[in-house]
Formats: sequence, structure tokens, C-alpha cells
Amino acid sequence: MLPKVFRLRQRFDDSRVADIPAEVSRQLAALNLGTRVQPGQSVAITCGSRGVNNIAIIIKAAVDHFKSLGAKPFVVPAMGSHGGGTAEGQREVLATYNVTEEFVGCPIHASMETVIVCQTREGFPVHFDKHAFAADHVLVVNRAKPHTRFVGDIESGMMKMMLIGLGKHEGAKIYHKAIENWSFDQIVRSVAAEVIERCRIVGGLGIVENGYDETAKIAATLPENIIETDKALLREAKRLLPRLPFDEVDILIVDEIGKNISGTGMDTNVLGRKYNDHEATGDERPKIKRIIVRGLTEATHGNATGIGLAEFCLSRVVREMDAKITAINCITGSHPTAAMTPIHYETDQEVLEAALATIGLVEPQNAKLIWIRNTLDLAEIICSEAYLDAAKSNPNVEILSDATAFPIDNEGMMQPFA
Repeated sequence: MLPKVFRLRQRFDDSRVADIPAEVSRQLAALNLGTRVQPGQSVAITCGSRGVNNIAIIIKAAVDHFKSLGAKPFVVPAMGSHGGGTAEGQREVLATYNVTEEFVGCPIHASMETVIVCQTREGFPVHFDKHAFAADHVLVVNRAKPHTRFVGDIESGMMKMMLIGLGKHEGAKIYHKAIENWSFDQIVRSVAAEVIERCRIVGGLGIVENGYDETAKIAATLPENIIETDKALLREAKRLLPRLPFDEVDILIVDEIGKNISGTGMDTNVLGRKYNDHEATGDERPKIKRIIVRGLTEATHGNATGIGLAEFCLSRVVREMDAKITAINCITGSHPTAAMTPIHYETDQEVLEAALATIGLVEPQNAKLIWIRNTLDLAEIICSEAYLDAAKSNPNVEILSDATAFPIDNEGMMQPFA
């Protein structure tokens, strides 16, 4: 017997940028880049593979600003080994976000070739995209957010973009190997310092999103201030990070995972599995016993990185998975377990019955179950009846429906998350 479920809505901080192009222009204008960028000079603008809301609009606004200075901007895919580790694959990833030459109004120069800029003080090479290295200037654009595997005052943001993103496949491989010997904080600071000094970084453009996946803040910074700006944006991103409303979960059902959702397919900061693929450690929350994955996003292009964090999935996920692309990404990131295939079945009914049999002395109808679309979209979720009393007493939660029978059809398949 499956538990009854109800729908609820979470209330998050909804601060957002009202006019994104105007804010990008205002931020960049405040840097007075006309004193650094001369007419006719080239400017490489980075664009990564992570799903960033409004990224095409942000990139286009940056392009327009440099055009207004008489410069010649172009876009560089900066995404490590993503896109299958090929130039064409990375160009396709950008097109998924509408970052095309037609929309942003400038060329896109995609290549997996890098220049070895120097050696770090630790003794490994610094790789940098060849097109970006040949440019007169580079603008680093990235969203600041908590890293899925590392903790510090610098995690994912502009600093990471300068090593993993612009380092391409070769750089990403070396840096992830180096992280096995030195801390992430030391590696990112060491490489970024060399890049800022030697690679003509003209500035950075940091982005923060709120709990509704909307652009909450855009901040431009000069290269000498990138570190401090990244720290400040990370603090804001952690404050705004959407989370599940309950700390104890027997089964989490995730409709879709993908690289556009998180570097690990589903955000480990949301799952409470940042340090261990299959359980929360220390004071991590929530504590989830079992995760079920039902599908891949279209934008992930078969990259199922993170599937290994789930204990169960639908068989269709395994069929949709591009094993080669997934392996490249997980091996490059030194996280091979993220590519491991969970136990899988053809129908939701079979998956649920198997998962419910592994959660201990809990009757299926009393299981604490949460169903989400993905780890970015947590404003509206579906919960089992076991959470009803807790939801009623939570001031940040609005109950949207009565508890009803679990939505599964005669073929044993759940209805799409709506």
C-alpha cells in the first residue's frame, strides 16, 4: 500500500533583479572598463554549462556593454569536460540555453585546446582556453553557489570558472587530481591567482539566484576584487539556497536530474549528501534513506552524472544515459561513484515497492515520502500524509491540497509532476 500524499508550497526569499540587462549594464559601467579596454580590442566572455536562469540575457547584455566601448567581444564555452569533452558538444550545451551567436550578437569560439600558462607553486600546470588566452581581455561570468563536494569561503563561482571552466578537459582533470593532494581552497586560490596575473582578466560578473530559481543579484567586479566578491556572493547564495521543508525523509522521488540542474545532477546541498553519496554525515540535513530518480533533463544530453547518488531509478533512465559522456565527466571530476547505476525497474510501482522494503520498520502507508521535480525547483512539492501535522505547524509552508491516493495508474506509472 502506498501512502496518501498532499501538495504544499514553500515560501522563500523572493528578492530578484527586475531589469536584468539594465543591471548588467549598470554593474559593468561602474567598473569604468573604458579605461582598460581600448576600441578594437577583443574580449572573451565565459559561459558555463551549469543551468543559470537568464544566462543568455546576461551574456548578451555583457556583449552589448563591450560593444558600446568599441571592443570586439566573443563567447567562450567554459565548462571543463562537459558536453562530452568536445568543442561541438560544448557549443550544443550553450545552444540549449539559447546562448547562440544569433541571440547574443557575437561569435562563439569553441575549442578544447588549451595553453599551459605556467606552473603553480604546488608544481602542476595551469591550463587556459586557447581562444581566451589569445584575447586582449577576459570577462569571467558565473553563478555563485555552494559547491556539491567542497566547503569553504570560496566554492562555486567566478574563481572556480577560472580554473575548471577555462581549464577545459585537460585542466579539469589535473585540478581534480590535485584536489586529492591539496585542499580545494588551496587549489582554487593558487590557480586563480596565476590566471588573474597572467591571463588578462578584465573583470568578473557574479550571479546569485533565489529559492525560486530567479536572478536575485548581479555583481560586477574588477580582477583584484574577484576573491572578496566571490566570498560575499557565496554567503548570499547559501542564505537563499532552497531546501526541503523536513529533515527526516524515508524516500525522496526526483523526477529529473541533469548537469543543468547541478554539477552532480542533483544538488548534494539539498540532498544532505555532500560528503557521502548514500547518507548524511555529521550535522548534514536532511537525512534521506533512499532516493529514486525517474528521468534525465533534455538539457543534460545524456550526461547522468549523479545517478550514483540514488539507490533506485527507472530503467528508462539507464537507457537514456550516455554512459561514455557520463564516465568522462565523473572520472574527470574524480567522482567515479557518481556514474554508478542504481537498482532499476521498468515501472514506478516496482521501484517504490523495492524502496519501501528497505526503509526499516515503517509501514508503507506511514512512510515519510517527498516527491520533487528536481533539486532546483523546490517551491511546490508533494509529500506523504506522514508530514501533514508538521506542515500545518510550519509558518513557511502553505498546504495546497488534501491528502489523496498516491497518483499511480493501472500500468504502475506515476503521473508527471505538475
